[in-house]
Amino acid sequence: MKYEYWLARIRGISAKKKRMLREHMNSAESVYYIEETQLEEAGFLNENEKDRIRDAQKEEDPEEEYEKMCGKGIRFIPWSDREYPGRLREMEDMPYALYVKGKLPLETSRTAAVIGARRCTPYGEKYAVDFAAALAGRGVEIISGMARGIDGMGHRGALMAGGRTFAVLGSGVDICYPREHIGLYMDILEQDGGILSEQPPGTPPLPQHFPARNRIISGLSDAVLVMEAGKKSGSLITVDLALEQGKDIYALPGPVNSELSDGCNRLIRQGAGILLSPESLLEEWHLEQKPDVQSCEKCDKNEKVLETTEKLVYSRLGLYPKDVDQLAAETGMNVRELMGLLVSLELKGYAREISKNHYIR
Repeated sequence: MKYEYWLARIRGISAKKKRMLREHMNSAESVYYIEETQLEEAGFLNENEKDRIRDAQKEEDPEEEYEKMCGKGIRFIPWSDREYPGRLREMEDMPYALYVKGKLPLETSRTAAVIGARRCTPYGEKYAVDFAAALAGRGVEIISGMARGIDGMGHRGALMAGGRTFAVLGSGVDICYPREHIGLYMDILEQDGGILSEQPPGTPPLPQHFPARNRIISGLSDAVLVMEAGKKSGSLITVDLALEQGKDIYALPGPVNSELSDGCNRLIRQGAGILLSPESLLEEWHLEQKPDVQSCEKCDKNEKVLETTEKLVYSRLGLYPKDVDQLAAETGMNVRELMGLLVSLELKGYAREISKNHYIR
C-alpha cells in the first residue's frame, strides 16, 4: 500500500494517467522502481510528467510518509481497493485514491447532495436543514462540502435527524476548512459519518482544488439538491458535473427578485425537479414515513420554562452559528452575562456550542 500512496501523492499527473501507468507496469511498486527505458516507452506521458516520476523516485522509502498518514487516523483507499466507492468508479475522471477519516457512504444506501450558496439567506438555511433532516431521517445519506452557508446547514440537518452525512473537502482531511466548522467536523465523525478528500494530508484549501472536489460530491450522490445559487454560483459547476454523470437535479424555487435564487429558478426552467416540500420529495422517492421522526419545526422546545433573559438570547439563536460578539450586539448584553446565559441554555438543551464561542439552537 505504501507504493500506492507514493504514486497517489505525485503532483502534476492526472488520476487517469496514473491508472494507465500502474496498469502498464502491473503495480505501483513497479512504477516506483521503473527504469529509464521503461519510462521512455510510456508514450502516454509527456516529458514534464516523466520528470515528475523521476523526481518522486528520489524519495528513498515511501514507508515513513505512509506511516505518518496512518498515525493521524487517516485511511488511504486507492481505486484498486475493494472499499473504493462504486459510484465513483462510474466516473471517467475518478480520483486515483481517497483519503478518509471515519466512514464512507454505504453502497446500499440512497445518497443526496445538499449544496448551495456560502452567503445564503435564512430562507436557504431553513430549507437546507429541513430537506436534509427529512431525507436523513428516512435513511438517505447526505453529501456536501462542509463550506459555510448551505453546505454546513445540510450537514447539520442530517445530524439533527440522527442520520449519516459525509463531507468532501478541497483540502487534506486533516485540515478543517473553514476553521469555525471544527464542531461540525467532529460531529460528523462522532455520528458515524466521514470526512474525505482526494488531496493528500496536509494539503491547504487552495482555490483550484474546489472544482475538482465538486465532481466527487456529485459522483457520490444519486441526486443533487440545490438550495440557493446565484447566476454564477460555484454550485452550478457541481450541477453541470452531475448532469454529465447522469444524476437527478432538484432546485428550491425562490423569489424572482432574489439574486441567490436566480440560479435555482433558471435550473427549474431548464427542467430540474422542483423542491416544493420535504414531504413531496419523500413521496416522489417512495420513502416510507417513520412515525418517530419529527420535522425540525416540531422539535422546537417549549420556551415557557425559560427566564426572560434566557428567552431573549434564545430568540437570537438560529440554525446558523453566531459568535458571542454578534449575540452581545444583538441582545445589548455584556459578554460575561451573555456567557452565563448561554451556558444555562446549553445545560437545558436549548443551545449548543458547535465551535469556540459559536452557538446554534
